[in-house]
Amino acid sequence: MAAAPRLPRTTRSPQPDPATHPVDRTLPPLRMFTSGLQHVAAMYAGVVAPPMILGPAVGLTATETAFLVGASLFTAGLATLLQTIGFWKVGARLPFVNGVSFAGVTPMIAIGKAHSPDDALPVIFGAVMVAGVLGFLLAPWFCKLVRFFPPVVTGTVITLIGVSLLPVAFNWSQGGNPAADDYGSPRAIGLAALTFAIVLLLRRVLRGFLQQIAILLGLVAGTLLAIPFGMTDFGALKNAGLIGFPVPFHFGAPQFDTAAIVSMAIVMLVCMTESTADMLALGRIVDRPADERTIEGGLRADALGTALSPVFNGFACSAFAQNIGLVAMTRVRSRYVVATAGGILILLGLCPVAASVIALVPLPVLGGAGIVLFGSVAASGMQTLATAALDTGENALIVAASVGVGLIPIAAPDFYHAFPDDLLVILDSGISTGCIVAIVLNLLFNHLGSRDRSPDPTGTDAPAPEPTVAA
Repeated sequence: MAAAPRLPRTTRSPQPDPATHPVDRTLPPLRMFTSGLQHVAAMYAGVVAPPMILGPAVGLTATETAFLVGASLFTAGLATLLQTIGFWKVGARLPFVNGVSFAGVTPMIAIGKAHSPDDALPVIFGAVMVAGVLGFLLAPWFCKLVRFFPPVVTGTVITLIGVSLLPVAFNWSQGGNPAADDYGSPRAIGLAALTFAIVLLLRRVLRGFLQQIAILLGLVAGTLLAIPFGMTDFGALKNAGLIGFPVPFHFGAPQFDTAAIVSMAIVMLVCMTESTADMLALGRIVDRPADERTIEGGLRADALGTALSPVFNGFACSAFAQNIGLVAMTRVRSRYVVATAGGILILLGLCPVAASVIALVPLPVLGGAGIVLFGSVAASGMQTLATAALDTGENALIVAASVGVGLIPIAAPDFYHAFPDDLLVILDSGISTGCIVAIVLNLLFNHLGSRDRSPDPTGTDAPAPEPTVAA
């Protein structure tokens, strides 16, 4: 009896089930890892910048700031897994990257200044936890209130976030410590200017993946240039272990201050507004429109990640818009790729050496790159405002008044010096005051009263388009 003929072997990868939506498909392991790593590279500078700003502002040492960086990486990974994998009614289940929100930086610095160095972080963490819980409870209703947060509001707030952070970059560029003898020296400012030029050059000449990490490459180049001048501190790296864990409540048990909670609750609303806009945009990009249930789940993930982050010494979480641009550019729509990025972030957070490497970056180098990074945040806000129909109704007046009030703490830091300390936590944050003014004026001019409103939804009732923050 003749033997059955052998079937020829095939080396082709199994084809994905056409019935499975691209968002829910997995990729081969190597491509899954490299695509996830690219998402980490695109967001890395944005994740580590807030703790590096806040650490010195509340009096942390380089080693303690490195610990804060590691904690932010770890909690960003957890929040990203909540969004992409999800459970119950938590998570948008889209390729949605979460990380530390820039919106909270200025308010947290204001909170830190209002309290002693020992109490600053516990008060901040307590306020962030409460804000996260409030956001979780509000999610089912907030997703129905998107019409009250149009581009004229979100664009104003995002612009103020970038503008409010630029003075931090200018301070870094001078050395970071006004009491130091070499503060503002030509050497420090020259190093910042050189880093600034390198980042711009890399963004101009590189393409694809390398262009996405231009700021990261600029930080590396600036740090290498600083070594011969003795401007790099290796202390944090020497004391860092290979494996570590962000010990819960490392800086003390959370404290709950009413003014701080109000300030961070406003930040939570800003984060939820940005995330809603990003989910709507991402849904269009991946051909899975974000309905009310998707937005509700995504907001719950944001809020739960925010509430849990302070346990591990992290901060408020929100969407990273630059990663949405990366999804659009690469057309890799799998949420499991972004979940892989979340896993990589967790591993980085569990490796103190990786976090300490970031602490090697001299402040002038960080300042030079920060000018580009924070300027990009402001530019994304302006891009959103460009869709806000400023020639319709009173939208231009809303922007003018909101930006004007929001710039007071920046242009005149002592403007509110005679006010009670509890109020200063809010008043000293241009983001908080500008956001409040924008929301109130938008309600007054575009939603209340009998005056006819423009039929153009872009100016009033439509949710904001996604901000495109540079990587």
